[in-house]
Amino acid sequence: MRSDSEADYTTYVSARLTALHRAAYLLCGGDQDRADDVVQVTITKLYRSWGRASRADNVDAYVHRMLVRTFIDEKRRFWSRVLLLPRGEDGPAGVEEPYTAVDDRGLVVAALRQLPPRQRAVLVLRFLLDRPVEEVAEALGCSVGTVKSQSSRGLAVLRTELLQHVDYPKTIGMR
Repeated sequence: MRSDSEADYTTYVSARLTALHRAAYLLCGGDQDRADDVVQVTITKLYRSWGRASRADNVDAYVHRMLVRTFIDEKRRFWSRVLLLPRGEDGPAGVEEPYTAVDDRGLVVAALRQLPPRQRAVLVLRFLLDRPVEEVAEALGCSVGTVKSQSSRGLAVLRTELLQHVDYPKTIGMR
């Protein structure tokens, strides 16, 4: 890679790294270590294909597509299902967990874990990263109708999961 192209890559990744981590964290159901792995693999792939990626009409959509595909590929690998150490509910003492500014973050992340990877990807891209339906369809390599139906189904599951933790009557917000 030429030095000017490498500088463009470094500038792009530096500016978008936090957003990529946030998206991966949500895709991975709150597993920070897995999210870090997904982001690392994605930016490594991006480095190798920066010449093609930088010529894309929408570089952000291109990179989000790479991120989602990396997440789905990681999910398919057998080793990703192996848990070497038990997970505790709390992290190490004195270490502040990222994204703590979001109210009820734990409930949302737990509800997202209930979804299949593609539905989770649709909801994260559409609602948490605020991407248009067409861009999500392009990133996932599917039709706009598929994105809409996956959104509807995923939101129904999230609504059901989240309403279990609300004190007001269950009929509010349901049709």
